[in-house]
Amino acid sequence: MRQAGVLAAAGLIALEQNPRHLGEDHRNARLMARGLARIPGIQVDPTKVQTNIVMFDVSSTGLPAAEISARLKQRGVLINPIGTTLLRLVTHYDVDREGCELALAALADVAAGVGSLATS
Repeated sequence: MRQAGVLAAAGLIALEQNPRHLGEDHRNARLMARGLARIPGIQVDPTKVQTNIVMFDVSSTGLPAAEISARLKQRGVLINPIGTTLLRLVTHYDVDREGCELALAALADVAAGVGSLATS
């Protein structure tokens, strides 16, 4: 493999830098889960969140997960659907507490029907 050092450098950074931030990522995921649990129409059990991944059900919002994802993307929040009524979010080193709070506010708006997809 040519220029393997470039790939090795990325691996070294991941191994040396990322573990220091995992605790913060997990705390942010729990913050997200607790915030999601307070939003009408969203179901999540915050006690089941053990890592930086949160999966939640949006069936009671009346909107499909893909539409919620699209509306959030318009607001700069990237959360992927993993089913017709399930979404999955992941916190990581690029997501700080302020970002989590902004994402929760956007999710609350979308779940409440505030804002819609552009029709043009």
